[in-house]
Amino acid sequence: QVQLVESGGGLVQAGGSLRLSCAASGRTFSLYTAGWFRQAPGKEREFVAAIRSSTSTRYADSVKGRFTISRDNANNTVYLQMNSLKPEDTAVYSCAASSIWGLTTPRVYPYWGQGTQVTVAL
Repeated sequence: QVQLVESGGGLVQAGGSLRLSCAASGRTFSLYTAGWFRQAPGKEREFVAAIRSSTSTRYADSVKGRFTISRDNANNTVYLQMNSLKPEDTAVYSCAASSIWGLTTPRVYPYWGQGTQVTVAL
């Protein structure tokens, strides 16, 4: 069982930066794929980024070059550094954990945090 708690969301001006954190419980969290997803009002949840190890990361095209996912296995924490934020990045961001690597569908992620709101203003 894995429990996830996100933090770090908030209101930021376009072009600004935020860093989201996801604290996980469970001694085996380092063995899981960790992912970030987001859901804007009226839209479906969409994949943002995922990490297996420092050399295994994956990003949605819409955030490549602007967002960076990383993890600190010693502290069971996953981060999402978001730079050059745009109003279209506004959404509730959730972290998730999966035993599967390589798929971006939320259906393969059984563990989810409660989400944190990110709002990017013009």
